[in-house]
Amino acid sequence: MRIILKVAVTAVALWIATILIEGITVSGDTAPRRALTLAAVAAIFGVVNAVIKPVVKTLGCAFYVLTLGLIGLVVNALLLLLTSRVAEELELPFDVTGFWPAFWGAIVVGLIGWVLNLLLNDD
Repeated sequence: MRIILKVAVTAVALWIATILIEGITVSGDTAPRRALTLAAVAAIFGVVNAVIKPVVKTLGCAFYVLTLGLIGLVVNALLLLLTSRVAEELELPFDVTGFWPAFWGAIVVGLIGWVLNLLLNDD
């Protein structure tokens, strides 16, 4: 149940990012299709973060220390770009057009996800 809730929170955060950030788009002919696309992209984003992010953090530990953690913003942007490419390969209508939309989108997804997780207590 917790995994479904986290995917839903990420899907809402991605939806808000598509509204706020020019360069992040989700298309589909109906609202349910767009919602399913966002849920699928949120699941992909969760898998990418669970598998790749710990490896990058471990290998790039010195960069995290050197930049006081700011390299994490770049890493999150690159992970969002990777998620977009995986969605493209799976023929999902989700697209991030470049690094800067991914950078700002990762910040929006992180902030919205954090706020929603605060509102939805883990209990």
